[in-house]
Amino acid sequence: SIAYAQEIKAEAIQVFASNPRGWAMPEANPVADKEFLDKCIELDIETYVHAPFLINLGSPTPSTYENSLASTAYSLKRGKDIGALGVVIHTGSAVDEGHVEKAWQQIHEGMMPILEALPDDGPSLLLEPTAGQGQSLVKKLDDLENYLKALEYHPKVGICLDTCHVFAAGHDISKKGGMKETLDLLVKIAGAERFQLIHANDSMDVCGALKDRHQNLGDGYIGIDPFKELFAHPAVANAPLILETPGEEPEHGKEVALLKKLRG
Repeated sequence: SIAYAQEIKAEAIQVFASNPRGWAMPEANPVADKEFLDKCIELDIETYVHAPFLINLGSPTPSTYENSLASTAYSLKRGKDIGALGVVIHTGSAVDEGHVEKAWQQIHEGMMPILEALPDDGPSLLLEPTAGQGQSLVKKLDDLENYLKALEYHPKVGICLDTCHVFAAGHDISKKGGMKETLDLLVKIAGAERFQLIHANDSMDVCGALKDRHQNLGDGYIGIDPFKELFAHPAVANAPLILETPGEEPEHGKEVALLKKLRG
């Protein structure tokens, strides 16, 4: 991951600490962890961990809920081991319409002990709203208020905004002023200090399609201009951008260069 970051001239990376599509929680390798951490410090690369996609803290299935708690705690520990600034989890779904209230309750009961146990110098837990499909707990950004309430506005909880997800959920960031409007809403709901990471992705589908299909920057329905607006917003100053777009090289190198140009 570090070699690839150097190849595309990235300043921040996002890694998986375990299989993103499984519940396995492998033993840490302290030697490899230290080597990774030292290299990131040497190259001034900021690191974030994406927790497994299976995590759904709002699930009505007891085994999924218990595994989600364990996997979240594991990801936060591994994030601390490698010097990550944040650990990203998807905000998840209640699955059944009648489970929504219970979902908020179980998120509170299960996550508060984990948050309270986090060290001050450990990573933040970064909530990533999904594309709004089904019984998503965060269908639109306004619903983040419920999540933050369930977690008692804990100081170690931040937000990761995925531009494809928020567009799919119905926030039209492609229109002139749309990105500013959306970021203003996020700051109003969560506070600028909680806005800590951005997944910079274009979208293969139109606004409000409720489909999580990422596209390379400028090749989808969001386009380039909204990212100019994004960099102009003061809340973005401390929120690195991570690409989750198709391809490898040369696509990613071009996108990193484009984002640096827009930032400048």
